[in-house]
Amino acid sequence: MSTQLFNENATQERAENARMSNIIGAIAVGDLVKSTLGPKGMDKILQSSTAHGGDGLVVTNDGATILKSIPLDNAAAKVLVNISKVQDDEVGDGTTSVCVLAAEILRQAEKLLDQRIHPQTIIDGFRLATASARKALEDAAVSHKDNEEQWREDLLSIARTTLSSKVLAADKHKFAEVCVDAVLRLKGSTNLDRIQIIKKTGGKVSDSYLSDGFILNKKIGVNQPRLVKGAKILVANTPMDTDKVKVFGAKIKVSDTAQLAEIERAEREKMRTKVQKIASLGINVFVNRQLIYNWPEQLFADAGIMAIEHADFDGVERLALVTGGEIASTFDNPELIALGGCESVEEIIIGEDRMVKFNGTSAGAACTIVLRGGTNQMLDEAERSIHDAIAVLSQTIAEPRIVYGGGCSEMLMSRAVDEAAKLVPGKKSISMEAFAHALRQMPTILADNAGLDSADLVARLRAAHYEGKSTSGLDLFNGDVIDVTGKVTESFKLKRQVLLSASEAAEMILRVDDIIRCAPRQRRN
Repeated sequence: MSTQLFNENATQERAENARMSNIIGAIAVGDLVKSTLGPKGMDKILQSSTAHGGDGLVVTNDGATILKSIPLDNAAAKVLVNISKVQDDEVGDGTTSVCVLAAEILRQAEKLLDQRIHPQTIIDGFRLATASARKALEDAAVSHKDNEEQWREDLLSIARTTLSSKVLAADKHKFAEVCVDAVLRLKGSTNLDRIQIIKKTGGKVSDSYLSDGFILNKKIGVNQPRLVKGAKILVANTPMDTDKVKVFGAKIKVSDTAQLAEIERAEREKMRTKVQKIASLGINVFVNRQLIYNWPEQLFADAGIMAIEHADFDGVERLALVTGGEIASTFDNPELIALGGCESVEEIIIGEDRMVKFNGTSAGAACTIVLRGGTNQMLDEAERSIHDAIAVLSQTIAEPRIVYGGGCSEMLMSRAVDEAAKLVPGKKSISMEAFAHALRQMPTILADNAGLDSADLVARLRAAHYEGKSTSGLDLFNGDVIDVTGKVTESFKLKRQVLLSASEAAEMILRVDDIIRCAPRQRRN
């Protein structure tokens, strides 16, 4: 007699079916982003079905952006999306690499499952392989932080490597300098809020530049000073539009227009008092998150105060951070209000737009990267590229060790895993060899994306590593195996995170032997 365990329309996949469903879903996600890997990778167009015109159009080769924009139904595929997001949050780059490596590890695991090897045995082997690969990576990592000139060159090389697979690859030398200069201003901090990125259509990408100080994409009020030196800044989030009666649900009955004029006069006096309280703090620049109506704007102009309205919340938060002030909402207790300061505030023009620039901020580390470009899609992708580069650089300053790219690190780890597998008895050694094969697939994919003969190049790269040339990597522009020291440099933290995240995700997916989907919710008329 059969007993129905689940609700009607609920489904269950068990054992081999569940495992294969997961592995196939994860491999499909890896194959989706695989073609974007490396300096010769291609871009994807993501188009929204709801947005019109260019609003719903994204052109990118950033793994995290692609994956979070795609609706997925497969559970294992969602795990890969999550590790890609974590990689983006943790390091900033390597989002495609982590997905592709996890997919390749699962591709090898599928072959082992076909040989009737138990998933737990495969997982044990993968854990041993991960430990061997991590140790090899740590042994190969070097740090030049003591040598300032060499250290800067390493940072520039990391920035060039990160940008070489992005839309900014043609100008990677210029943008590498911009990113390194911006990150070094942070003096070891990983808080990137002090680096503002402003996008303005027009010109070409190579017209972009790094500007000292903080630029706010807003305009100064009418008849107010356009340059203030020795600025004392109040950053506020307060209503400056109450010169109209705004008591919701209230009704006021007046018998003649004189009474109405009296109410309006009272409102104006209330606003005048508020402006006087603000002016009495001794400020000469007032930045408000909310609107500033004409009457208070005129009062600020009369008091010689530069007033900037409608600075979005992200803008006022960053401005408060870099000027050393705090966001204020009430002004009855002046002793509790922390004012910001900077050397000067001035109006500048970028393209055809007027903006406000804060020079010589108290934090000293603030700067703005101004990006120019022909289309909004180009600017959005350039912003993502710059963000990846500065995120990786800030993490490298915190963890100064570097490793070499171009397939060098993967081949180094692959060799270490192969050597370790020879000393492990039983079936675990087979899964370790499979893990080493998955690592070797990374340089293979790089070569394939560049249109080169991957079988020949990877075989030569492997031979070079077994000959003891442990800094050999692929030159994808000339199709050769070269010494990549100083040419293709990557952050040690990035590589370590890719290895650990990919192996953990593959392990988690392999552990699953049952998928239970609840019945879809019934729609009612």
